[in-house]
Amino acid sequence: MAAITKRTATSPLTELFDWIESGWPGVAELRREGAHMMRIEDRMDEGRYVIRAELPGIDPEKDVEISVADGVLTISAERREEVTEKGRSEFHYGSFVRRVSLPTGSKEDELSAHYSDGILEVDVPLEESKPATRMIPVARGPSE
Repeated sequence: MAAITKRTATSPLTELFDWIESGWPGVAELRREGAHMMRIEDRMDEGRYVIRAELPGIDPEKDVEISVADGVLTISAERREEVTEKGRSEFHYGSFVRRVSLPTGSKEDELSAHYSDGILEVDVPLEESKPATRMIPVARGPSE
């Protein structure tokens, strides 16, 4: 009798990310260079922009570098891990890089980062400014 496998429901976005990670030409280039994709999620939350990156098995003090320049946040990490079990060992290693464009009004000098349970969270405070709305009159006739 054949085993029946139950497929868990996944979002289309997750499936797209998995597809990109496994075979999109640009990603193949990253893999040749030794870099891997890093899964992230982001959200706006009461005057701040929060980015969460999935980085299990990372020592944040030794293996994570976060930088920001010209409105772009860069998270770089490297995993070095060996698992030994019943005479068998397996290595998990590689470099991870992810760049994120920060929203307008980001206070780049006030970023903070925390790592807990395999999740890196970067907190970006935002300026509390209301965008000015300007009405543009529409003129009739040919433009000059």
